[in-house]
Amino acid sequence: MAGNKVREFSGSNFKTEVLQSSKPVVVDFWAAWCGPCRMIAPVVEELASEYEGRAIVGKLNVDEHRQVAIDYGVMSIPTLLVFKDGQVVDRIVGYRPKKELGEIIERHLDG
Repeated sequence: MAGNKVREFSGSNFKTEVLQSSKPVVVDFWAAWCGPCRMIAPVVEELASEYEGRAIVGKLNVDEHRQVAIDYGVMSIPTLLVFKDGQVVDRIVGYRPKKELGEIIERHLDG
């Protein structure tokens, strides 16, 4: 795939990239050892491309940035959190089909 649009979030950039974003942000909490995370990864990449300019889609590795996962009560992965204006407005736990994830993102887009 040419040009991966998926952002990499970390403990150090979470506040500026996610909480202070003017656009809705989808954060995929994942880990390398998680089978369902690997299943949803291509879906997350497709969503990042499709919503480019309207929403930000990224991933946060829970093994490398455990405190962020703890702060947001992420108990199982994959968990996708949708942030708007610095607040969690949706929480999706486990694998979901792309169509369903797209519908959830659409609910939080302006206009």
